[in-house]
Amino acid sequence: MSRSLVATYRLQFREGTTFETARDLAPYLARLGISHLYAAPIFAASPGSTHGYDVTDYNAFEEDLGGVAGFTAMSDALSSADLGLILDFVPNHMGVSPKNLWWEDVLRWGSESRYAQTFDISWEAEKILVPVLAKPYGEALADGDLAVQLDAENARMRFDAAGYGLPIDPRTYGHVFSLMDHPEKDRLVRRFSVSTPAEADELVERLAEHLAEPGFREALESAVMALSADQTALHELHEAQAWRLAWWRTARERLTYRRFFEIADLIGVRQELRRVFRESHQLVIRLARERRLDGIRIDHVDGLADPKGYLEQLRQAFQSVRRTPIVHVEKILTGDERLRTSWEIEGTTGYEFITALAGLYVDGAQEAAMTEAYHGFLGEEEDLRAMIVRQKRSIFQRNLAGELTHLTGVALSVAGRGLATRDLGQDTMARAIVEVAAALPVYRTYVSVDGVPRRDIAIIDDAVDLAMSGREVEADEPIQFIGRLLKLDFVDGADVAGALDFTRRFQQTTGAVMAKAVEDTAFYRYNRLIALNEVGGEPDHYGAETSAFHDAMQIRLEDQPDGLLATSTHDTKRAEDARARLYTLSEAPELWRDIVAGLATELAPWRKTIEPLLISPDAGTEWGLYQSLLGVLPPDFDPEDSEARAALTERLQQYAEKAVREAKRWTSWTSPAEAYETALREFVAAILDPAQTGDLLARFWKDVQPFVAAGALTSLSQATLKFAAPGVPDIYQGTEFYDFSLVDPDNRRAIDFDARAATIESDQPWSDALTDWRSGRIKAKLTRAALARRSRTPALFTRGAYLPLTVEGPMAAHIVAFARTNEDGAAAIAVAPRLCLGLLAGASEPHVAASRWEGTVIRLPETLAGRNWRNVLTEETVAPVSTLAVGDVLSTLPFALIEAN
Repeated sequence: MSRSLVATYRLQFREGTTFETARDLAPYLARLGISHLYAAPIFAASPGSTHGYDVTDYNAFEEDLGGVAGFTAMSDALSSADLGLILDFVPNHMGVSPKNLWWEDVLRWGSESRYAQTFDISWEAEKILVPVLAKPYGEALADGDLAVQLDAENARMRFDAAGYGLPIDPRTYGHVFSLMDHPEKDRLVRRFSVSTPAEADELVERLAEHLAEPGFREALESAVMALSADQTALHELHEAQAWRLAWWRTARERLTYRRFFEIADLIGVRQELRRVFRESHQLVIRLARERRLDGIRIDHVDGLADPKGYLEQLRQAFQSVRRTPIVHVEKILTGDERLRTSWEIEGTTGYEFITALAGLYVDGAQEAAMTEAYHGFLGEEEDLRAMIVRQKRSIFQRNLAGELTHLTGVALSVAGRGLATRDLGQDTMARAIVEVAAALPVYRTYVSVDGVPRRDIAIIDDAVDLAMSGREVEADEPIQFIGRLLKLDFVDGADVAGALDFTRRFQQTTGAVMAKAVEDTAFYRYNRLIALNEVGGEPDHYGAETSAFHDAMQIRLEDQPDGLLATSTHDTKRAEDARARLYTLSEAPELWRDIVAGLATELAPWRKTIEPLLISPDAGTEWGLYQSLLGVLPPDFDPEDSEARAALTERLQQYAEKAVREAKRWTSWTSPAEAYETALREFVAAILDPAQTGDLLARFWKDVQPFVAAGALTSLSQATLKFAAPGVPDIYQGTEFYDFSLVDPDNRRAIDFDARAATIESDQPWSDALTDWRSGRIKAKLTRAALARRSRTPALFTRGAYLPLTVEGPMAAHIVAFARTNEDGAAAIAVAPRLCLGLLAGASEPHVAASRWEGTVIRLPETLAGRNWRNVLTEETVAPVSTLAVGDVLSTLPFALIEAN
């Protein structure tokens, strides 16, 4: 890598953002201080894809984005602006689509396809299940939803299921040919019935030649129509294929391939096979060789059979072309879990940094009061940990039932060979698997053919002990057996092989169980303080001392000094500035309780009884909805602006629908409750409609101004820390200004880059920018100034020493400060406020008078005492001292980044 990592800028391609967009943005990003464009997936994907994670061809750029020519022009523009490129790569899965030629070949030829082992398919199953029918197969056949179609352009025949096309095995074309009134029909039946995959191109060529004859084509089209009209013949042709159409609801129980989470349209790829790896990485390796790729971000690394082995293959492939692109992985670390340094990568995409910030900005001293307010509104108590365990069980047993069935079968095959375990039954084994998975505190372990890592032994043993203590399985032996499987605790070769097979699939599945149960269910149910319901977050870890933040940063420095520092991503539940504002609720739970009580009383007429004991919105949803309303309103919101209200109504309604469907309590994606959802949409609309609720919204906006001001100050504080902490700041598109987006797809709305480009050129004084804080320009000004400083000595902020600084005095609890130093004598200090609602004492402006800091000082270690300091932002200087008076350092701005002269 020729460019130093200073900061990355995440750009979401598709839906109007193309290679041309990125090309034109290059000068702006360079002026902002970015070193690398971090691009969402840009490879060919399923038609209509809005995200690109459903890749259909690893070795082709998406034509809708501009294809090869567009990519090359973008790459050249980035290079001219001295910007690197980091690509988001999706090795774990591909899109199930006719555009995916590898998948098409597998469907056409079955286990004889050259790509049969490319995908993670259970070939012991009789058919590849394709669950795309809107109704059971028999009904679809009877209703005329199925038919055969002639694809004359490509000289092939396809099976059509209400618009979803599937390839037909050429060896079964005889079902159609035999119905033709043409002299060639018998020869064609014989010729095609003995064909092989190696003859695929020749078969197409032969059929194309025949189709060029008008009489033949007419006869074939007539035969196709005749077969499609004959249900018996159509069914016989269907049964002759390697695949079987099925009702979409069948997927969760009987799917015959590994999918991404519970999405049947995404099929698992076997990257552990060298041939598969080579074929799927040709383009990215070529881009590295051509110096058009500076880094790669590996999506869902935990879905791979062997993440460490995959990363080793990737590193070796790059080395083979004498390149060393940086490598980051999407990896969620939970609890005290740390990144595996044996992976030898730059780091994660940074969700753990969000968790560290949450601990810093949430007031743990007020947890009991917030819990009391929340439970009081619900009318009942909630236990998050118990909720998570219940949901993990439910997700595994229901949504991922097919995976559970497969794992149970593998476990029973090993158990059947042991005298002490041969009596374990299917139900007992399945429940033991579920209980161990539910007890697992991390997304997965990393057992492989290389053995069982020491830290994974401890994780597995603890999970087994916890599962046994729950007594959901009557005997301990089944759970202990699952522990043996996961630790490969066998001697016989066949048993070891079975244990490896089980463990590989179990490890690939537990990540999905965790993600769906926690991020996509519990985090939409447990709404005490939704700012904590973030990817990788733990909502019951409510605030922490500054020492915990310092400890987390030390760990970052040790494990991943070049890891990304995320505050917003395409997957976060809400944008960084919305989250920052919501943190401040933790400081005044009683005030928030009273605001919510007032809203709930006035909105009672719009709360509808759907059925006995079910009201929409239910109490938990309503409590969370008010927080979402607070989080989504921009600082310069005008309640009288009807256009703004209309846009917010649509966004909040869309979010509310997603939230309740993900929560899966009263409605879901697979079984929407129309009456409940309609009432919820109407409730949201009423909040934002003065014609229905008068000045309710205006009064709410006035009441929450202390939170809005404190939230803005918290936003600027977390940005300051982000630009100085160990790692590489990652800026999600548009978040150099305020961003109050909700969860995807709200966070993929179009960005007005022209306005941003014009704004960062402004030389507006800092005092004016602070006065104009509602516009968000001050955040962009901070971003540009801080990145300019980082760019001068980037290694200082990645690998430089991290020194927590002691703060003393009456306002010490409201300050976090640390220094970054290196062996060359360079030094920088970040000073940022925390618990900003209390700091501002209820004010509606994020200004902190110097007198507020009286008596509060930052002690400098001997290595830093006596040096001259300059404020990178304001150019103010600080004379040599052993203690920094906070009032002096923050005299102009309530945050600071100072450097030693």
